[in-house]
Amino acid sequence: MLTDVVLATFRLNARLMEAAQDLAAHGGLTAAWWQVLGGVLDEPRSVADVGRIMGVSRQGVQRIADLLVERRLAEYRPNPAHRRAKLLACTEAGYWAIRQIAVAQHPWTSQLAKAVDLDDLRTTLATMQAIITKLEEA
Repeated sequence: MLTDVVLATFRLNARLMEAAQDLAAHGGLTAAWWQVLGGVLDEPRSVADVGRIMGVSRQGVQRIADLLVERRLAEYRPNPAHRRAKLLACTEAGYWAIRQIAVAQHPWTSQLAKAVDLDDLRTTLATMQAIITKLEEA
């Protein structure tokens, strides 16, 4: 059964990434750029912290962070806790891009959510979080 869940997760991830790519375009971003910006919307974080939150490599985040800074969607700030590991922060242009995505994302999410029972979503989330926790312990 777990193998079937894993295979369905791969398939779901592919469909979600396609949708994310389409939605991100509303803000002039890619899905990967959106993901990294999403890691610093509430507060500036180190590249390593963004990687941990998003479940991706620090190197991958670093490459995207540099592109976001180059395009003025994000900026590096001094990190009082670590001299060399600067903090990545969203700029006003980055927030504007995210707002444009949200305008398209909310109707898309609402429509999709109508097809799935709320209790089923809660159970799915709890199960996914349990599997993630177990895998991260390994």
